[in-house]
Amino acid sequence: QTEQLMYRVSGLSLVSNQLTRNYESSCEPKYPTVVAALDFDPDRDAARIETAIKTKGVDEQTIIDVITKRTYAQRREIAFAYERRAKKDMITALKAALSGSLESVILGLMKSTTQYDASEIRGSIKGLGTDEETLIEILCSRSKDELTEIKKVYKELFKKDLDKDVAGDTSGNFAKLLLALVQTKRAEPSAVVDYEKIDEDARALYDAGVKIRGTDVPTWISIMSERSVPHLQRVFQRYKSYSPYDMQESIVKEVKGDLQKSFLVLVQCFENKQLYFAKRLNEAMKSKGAKEKMVTRIIVSRCEVDLKKICSEYKSCFGQSLQKTILEHTKGDYQKVLLSLCGPEE
Repeated sequence: QTEQLMYRVSGLSLVSNQLTRNYESSCEPKYPTVVAALDFDPDRDAARIETAIKTKGVDEQTIIDVITKRTYAQRREIAFAYERRAKKDMITALKAALSGSLESVILGLMKSTTQYDASEIRGSIKGLGTDEETLIEILCSRSKDELTEIKKVYKELFKKDLDKDVAGDTSGNFAKLLLALVQTKRAEPSAVVDYEKIDEDARALYDAGVKIRGTDVPTWISIMSERSVPHLQRVFQRYKSYSPYDMQESIVKEVKGDLQKSFLVLVQCFENKQLYFAKRLNEAMKSKGAKEKMVTRIIVSRCEVDLKKICSEYKSCFGQSLQKTILEHTKGDYQKVLLSLCGPEE
């Protein structure tokens, strides 16, 4: 009874901390599938991982069970405990023990969400050619607070400035849009709805695009990178009273290539971010040679953020659960680790 009460009390303080934190992070509530394990014992977990790694042929299932059912903060404690026990680094040991897609997921989970995002961005820029798809997905779907954190961590990890790296690796209006996002000038949501400003912005978007020959891209960039999300949602509604096309259709008509892709991701995320990720997952799962990297990236980067909501958007959009789609399109340990991160079907 006392134990239950303690959980309840600590649960409550957790809730109130969570609320303060959410309010600080521009009031974005979280819908994680991976939550803190309650009877958590890092030493016991470290011992289990050590045994799993030493087992002949490696006991992948135990590694999956432990790592996917602990939060990043708990995984770090396990890593410290492991190092005390085994006198070696747990990440290095996991790297040596695992391979392929399972290795990518488990090593991804050993980074915080922000470190993971920063590394994925770095990976998409480094080396020959740019992986624009990854760059667009991350920079255009993260909130102002997430981007602010990513910039800080990027600098810590790679001793480079994110904006300089993005600028050096992209060009034209596409570069200008990504830089505008990285500069995190987006306004905070306001309790006051400014209908005049909404109308003005909707009109400006129309005047800068559909109404004229060519497109005044800088106007689009400044509105879409500087206004708050609730404001933009209303702007896109209002936009329909000026334009024969909605915002997404206008983007497709007006701009091409990576710039078009970026604007589309932005608008989809303003309208319903979790639905955007659900559609990305569906497209990645169903594409030939399932785009594993994309599936891994979305599930690893969102499991402590909003994967629960992504799962429910997935089900309402495609009439079948994400878990069932994973069962149909993946196999082996990779399938097990993804299912474990998604949690049971609601």
